[in-house]
Amino acid sequence: MTIRNFLIEYDSINSRNTFTNGDEINGRIIVENSKEVKVQSLVFIAKGKARVIWHEHYGQHHHHVYWADEKYYEVKHHILREARQDGTEIIGPGRHVFPFTFRIPDKRIPSSFKSSIGKIVHKLKAELHQSMKLTKTAKVHFDFVSKADMDIPNLLDPQYGCKDKNFKVFGSGSVSLDVHTNKMGYRQGETLQVTAEIKNNASRSVKPKFELYEKISFFAQGRRRLSTNKILKEKAEAVEASSGSKTVTKTITIPRELPASILNCSIIKREYRLKVILDIKYAQDPEIKLPIIVLPKISGEKQPTANAGFESFGGANYPAWSNTPQQAAHAFVDPPPPYGAYPMYPSRPDYKS
Repeated sequence: MTIRNFLIEYDSINSRNTFTNGDEINGRIIVENSKEVKVQSLVFIAKGKARVIWHEHYGQHHHHVYWADEKYYEVKHHILREARQDGTEIIGPGRHVFPFTFRIPDKRIPSSFKSSIGKIVHKLKAELHQSMKLTKTAKVHFDFVSKADMDIPNLLDPQYGCKDKNFKVFGSGSVSLDVHTNKMGYRQGETLQVTAEIKNNASRSVKPKFELYEKISFFAQGRRRLSTNKILKEKAEAVEASSGSKTVTKTITIPRELPASILNCSIIKREYRLKVILDIKYAQDPEIKLPIIVLPKISGEKQPTANAGFESFGGANYPAWSNTPQQAAHAFVDPPPPYGAYPMYPSRPDYKS
């Protein structure tokens, strides 16, 4: 085999090997060949996209495939292209390294995500084109964590919910539940304080429970697929029968490794809910659900001050491409396309990354 090794790799910029909006990725395309090789072009590609796909069965013999795609950016950079009159470039035997630099667009792009139904991928790819031969490809995914979106309505506003319940069987009286939180948006690792005001004028005791759960929605062709996952559950002491009003305060820590909410993708959404339940024997338990938005805590990012709440994020200018191939006779640089909103684009309903 003439080309013994063809790969693409990149350098990490932090201990978690994550990238965010506006970060610069430096890496290299490596070509190792045993003898002289004629190359038509060597192309670097950076791409961010989302895809969902699932099957639904209707009866014994009918089923439908629901799928959707969404693209956020796609940048191509020609490192080698038709350098000679015959439309080829000569690469001698040995190991050749072609460095590249790519800056992630500083706009609203969803974080990396993967499940059996859908995924959001950010990847770097290299293509080596030769005459009369199959194109050689190499790719690598990188973990992208979107900056916190501070334009979400009511992000820092207090949240409130209430519910009343009257008993007609297996007891008498009424129970009311009022739930408060001081805001909706929390950083990973931050503490959430929830206050429950309980009025128990019933003939039985009630036990407050607190649950934080994840809600993931997939959308395609007018359909929705939903999955939920319980994150944590806490309990408080029971409020005895006919004891009147009692205030219960619970402090919950958002797990540091809990993935941030995904609200900026039209086909995949990751949301969180805080559910407060009054556990009542032999009766339907009243419950209140409040939205919780988990914001990423990115390494090196400015943290909020006590007075300002959360820091907002400004834009950045996109620098020009920087690429100086090593051990290559020529390099041709194409400017990247403008970064803007990309529409939905058609694709076959398969599930390739």
